[in-house]
Amino acid sequence: MNLYLSKLQSGFGVCNGNTEQQRLKEIFLSGLKKLFEEQWQPDVLLKAGNSDKGATISAHKLVLASRSVVLKKIMESDEFKASSKLETVTFSEMKHEELEALVEFMYCVDGSICLESLKKHVGSLYLAADKYEIPHLRDLCRNQLKSSLNSSNALNTFELAQIPFDKALNDAAFTTIKNNINTIANSAEFKLFVVNNPYLSVEIMKAFLVQPNSYCCGCCGKYRF
Repeated sequence: MNLYLSKLQSGFGVCNGNTEQQRLKEIFLSGLKKLFEEQWQPDVLLKAGNSDKGATISAHKLVLASRSVVLKKIMESDEFKASSKLETVTFSEMKHEELEALVEFMYCVDGSICLESLKKHVGSLYLAADKYEIPHLRDLCRNQLKSSLNSSNALNTFELAQIPFDKALNDAAFTTIKNNINTIANSAEFKLFVVNNPYLSVEIMKAFLVQPNSYCCGCCGKYRF
C-alpha cells in the first residue's frame, strides 16, 4: 500500500513538474509579445493609411527587421538612419486595425496568429504578407482563404489570387466557382466582377460555355449550366 502511494505521489510530482515547465516555457515564449504590450523602449512608429493624425503603433526595429526583408531594407535606408527623431513607417494600403493584427503576428514567436483576426482581416493580411515578404503569414492566409471558400467569396478570392499569381489559391477558387456556377454567374457580384476583371471573366465563361448542357435562357437572360 505504501509502495502504491509512493508511486502515486511520484506520478503527481512528474505531472506538477511538467506543468511548471510548461508555465515557464509560456513565460519565455511570450517575452516579445510582452515587450510590445508594455511598449518597452520602442524605436519606430507604424502608421496605417486611414489612421488619424497621431494614431500610431509603437514597435521595435529589431523585431520588424527579423520578420520582413522589406521592412528591414526600409529601416536600413540612409534617410531612415540619419534621422534623429523616432521615424514613422506608413502602411498606406492598410487600415489601423489590420496593421495591429499584422504587428501582433510579427511579435508572436511561435508563428501563430489569432484566428479571429485572421478571419476578419485575411484579405489585407494576405496582400501585406506578399508586399512585405512574410512567406509564413502568406501561407496561413492562403490556408484560411481556401478553407473558407464558398459561392459568396469565390470571385473575390479568385481575384486576390492574381496579385501576384498564386496557383494553389487560384485553382481552389476556380474549382469553387465551377461547382457553383449557376449561382455565381447570375449574381450581382459577378456583374461587377465582369466590369472590373474582363479578362478573368472571359476565362471563366470560356471554361463553362463549352459544357454541352450550358445555354442562356431567352426568357430571363440567365445562364444555365
